[in-house]
Amino acid sequence: MYIPTFDDMLAAQARIQPHIHCTPILTSSYLNDLTGAKLFFKCENFQKAGAFKVRGASNAVFGLSQEDAAKGVCTHSSGNHALSLSYAAGRRGIPCNVVMPRTAPQAKKDAVRGYGGIITECEPSTTSREGVFAEVQAATGGNFVHPYNDPRVIAGQATCSRELLEQTDGLDMVLAPIGGGGMISGTCLTLSNHAPEVQVIAAEPEQADDAYRSFRAGQIIADDAPDTIADGLRVPLKDLTWHFVSNHVTDILTASEDEIIDAMKLTWKLMKLVMEASSAVPLATIIKNKDRFAGKRVGVIITGGNVDLDLLPWLN
Repeated sequence: MYIPTFDDMLAAQARIQPHIHCTPILTSSYLNDLTGAKLFFKCENFQKAGAFKVRGASNAVFGLSQEDAAKGVCTHSSGNHALSLSYAAGRRGIPCNVVMPRTAPQAKKDAVRGYGGIITECEPSTTSREGVFAEVQAATGGNFVHPYNDPRVIAGQATCSRELLEQTDGLDMVLAPIGGGGMISGTCLTLSNHAPEVQVIAAEPEQADDAYRSFRAGQIIADDAPDTIADGLRVPLKDLTWHFVSNHVTDILTASEDEIIDAMKLTWKLMKLVMEASSAVPLATIIKNKDRFAGKRVGVIITGGNVDLDLLPWLN
């Protein structure tokens, strides 16, 4: 297993710079007063393709040799990695095949197709997803870019926290959502090398808390098909992301479905930010654990904004 390094992150930053945005940091005096902390929101919902995952996808795609690129790329994803890989593949002019759960938000499916990706649907479980993907890869011969358990992807995601450190001053901790662990692993990669004094805290839905249970058990515990409105966080940790989580994450905090929805609504209302339910989990955990964050300077990564406006969680 190859563990990506800080040099890999620096190479990724140079490689993907022409293909991504350096996303802004926004603040809210209301949320600062509410939590007692100073919160700095890294807005990856403004990223190309609407999510942080375009960083890792672009690093993988543009790092391919000409020979490998000619075969195209393929992956399985609940949405944001699929559309990000489709975006990057389209920029390079190569084919992209993706396996997506049939229950994935229509907005994300539409975006994949809009970027030229070809979708094969599967059932909403890890078992079905990986089984259908094996058939698609065998048929297409594409280069597999795993949505998170891939050194190229983690190195790309690590560029987000690199920017965050450059845009802020003296953070005490950084929070990001955790599903499979790609963003958290990238955050760990950058901070452990560049700012080891900054704590990395992961945030997870109570109804998909396998990373929380893994963290406390000291080994990976994988759920096959957890049910949460945070659709981007329904996948389990893998060996590479577990390496970063087990070695560098300070803690994993959880939030209920109602707490996630309330945080999502607050951010939409106060900051006018269109963000996914998955992106609201860190703020939900901060509000839930105010004493832990009071007086701290906290970076909060808003991971994406690809929302199906016809299926907002507070409308159902």
